[in-house]
Amino acid sequence: MKQLRAIRGMNDLLPTQSPVWQYVESTLSELFARYGYSEIRTPLLEATQLFARAVGEATDIVEKEMYTFDDKSGDSVTLRPEGTAGTVRAAVQNNLLIQPQRLWYFGPMFRYERPQKGRLRQFHQFGVEVFGIEGPDIDAEMLMMTARIWKQLGIADHVSLQLNSLGNSESRAAYRDALVEYLSARKDQLDEDSQRRLERNPLRILDSKNPETQELLTDAPCLLDFLDEESRTHFDQLRAFLDAAGVVYEVNPRLVRGLDYYGKTVFEWVTDSLGAQGTVCAGGRYDGLVEQMGGKSTPAVGFGLGVERLVLLLETLEALPDTLNQQVDAYLVAVGDVQSAALAAAEQLRSDLPWLRLQTHCGGGSFKSQMKKADKSNADFALIIGEDEAAAGQVTVKSLRADTEQQTVALAELPKILQA
Repeated sequence: MKQLRAIRGMNDLLPTQSPVWQYVESTLSELFARYGYSEIRTPLLEATQLFARAVGEATDIVEKEMYTFDDKSGDSVTLRPEGTAGTVRAAVQNNLLIQPQRLWYFGPMFRYERPQKGRLRQFHQFGVEVFGIEGPDIDAEMLMMTARIWKQLGIADHVSLQLNSLGNSESRAAYRDALVEYLSARKDQLDEDSQRRLERNPLRILDSKNPETQELLTDAPCLLDFLDEESRTHFDQLRAFLDAAGVVYEVNPRLVRGLDYYGKTVFEWVTDSLGAQGTVCAGGRYDGLVEQMGGKSTPAVGFGLGVERLVLLLETLEALPDTLNQQVDAYLVAVGDVQSAALAAAEQLRSDLPWLRLQTHCGGGSFKSQMKKADKSNADFALIIGEDEAAAGQVTVKSLRADTEQQTVALAELPKILQA
């Protein structure tokens, strides 16, 4: 029988890898809580129309990348390709927007694209969304929070912030017309993908990875020259907040993002340590999306952070704590006909020391083979119960990492010794 394998671009997360993910997940979730954010969990499967309406019919995501199918009722459904649309739907549907909300989420997203390093078909994202706060102060605090993530993870020197403003819908439309006029006169010099975008989503041409197209854009109209007064003031205040907080950034007038709902602030945290896959975290303002999704007009701002790419960056920079290799604190070795006593002693230890990560050896084996497994577990201590220890109500404590004498102590004294 042919061996079954995982679907291409949908990877297993193995036990040797999960401690890194747990480290990232706990670091970020704890940091978000410190800033007053609450977790929201939305379904993996949503109505296709949700993403078509929110993300944009002319985006690459909707045109090329979504996992869409008809369910047994004949309704078109889609595995979520991003998290903002579902969060907005949930906030509107459950009447959360009667007051400002600061929300975060984590989970898998799905896009059909060519799998490569740092880019998978099933990938995982942290997302942060704030609803009901209009001013640039929340934009600034969000960027300060992301800057703190990099500091806490020890990679602040390897990521940099790019910042832009897309203005309001009117200024964006005026810029779109000017850009189309400029590029239409040079259409034959554009790459095939940019020619297609010229008709439907011309601002995405600014983000083209084609060197010849980028050279062509050198003399193109600049988006910042078309900003309306309100957007310009918002952008200037945001920059002033970041300057005062010492958050370093670069204004990139070609930064547009790939989703239709953005307006005013857009940003990306990028790195040059991962080759072509350089964006680690990105987001911006989407003040019109809630109303577009059937809710009341509500200002909003948020970002998404790709976990696979962040983990890859941490591994590349060797920025992970050494303690992640340690899964257990102590390993209980049971030699002879003492399994019943060993299991009972282990349960009592877990009750006395709730923090203790204790693995009890099961399945028998010689003393030597059990000690090899104890050492391989990366535990600090081996706790040894043989027939003599079991009869006397004792346990032998042997350090596996330090050159100290082993000692045999009463089981009742063991919690105090391990605590010390």
